[in-house]
Amino acid sequence: MFIQIANYLLHTLVTLYLGCLLLRLLLQWCRADFYNPISQFVVKATHPLVGPLRRILPPLGRMDTATILLLVVIEVIAVSLLCVINYGVLPIVSVLLWSLVGLASLLVHVYFVLLIVMIILSWVAPYSRHPAALLVWQLCEPVMAPLRKIIPPLGGLDISPIFLFIGINILTIVLKHAAASIGLVSVLVPGFY
Repeated sequence: MFIQIANYLLHTLVTLYLGCLLLRLLLQWCRADFYNPISQFVVKATHPLVGPLRRILPPLGRMDTATILLLVVIEVIAVSLLCVINYGVLPIVSVLLWSLVGLASLLVHVYFVLLIVMIILSWVAPYSRHPAALLVWQLCEPVMAPLRKIIPPLGGLDISPIFLFIGINILTIVLKHAAASIGLVSVLVPGFY
């Protein structure tokens, strides 16, 4: 019972923090509004760990190397801890591969959720100026814009999200097969869905 509780708490807390770090990375990549209150929260929540690391690893263009390194390090530590709690020590190569697949899965899942929220907002509040709505639009637009160039709207109806859903589902299938081929145990990898 205590091992299950420890697994659940560690898995949940690490996934939430990894989600915050991933949002920070995406906000920088998309050049989202950093004066948005949600962006400010993400930066403040992640700054205690990212700030000191950024002094050592400066960003390369729009790629924040400190945040990427921190994502990988936290995921590797969490996977290692969960493995030790449940099964024992795994080889570092397996832990690293599991961690990378877990982070890729988390990224795909974040965009899946963002896309759902964007679609719902386009129906319910298409011209909303709420900070969360603006942030969702800013995060989705770099992914949606190339699709909109290829797929024109059908009578005013934007069908590009359908093709993005197809792409996300294909990536999910690829990640699940990759996870199966490396023997990944999903309950031991925060962020894997």
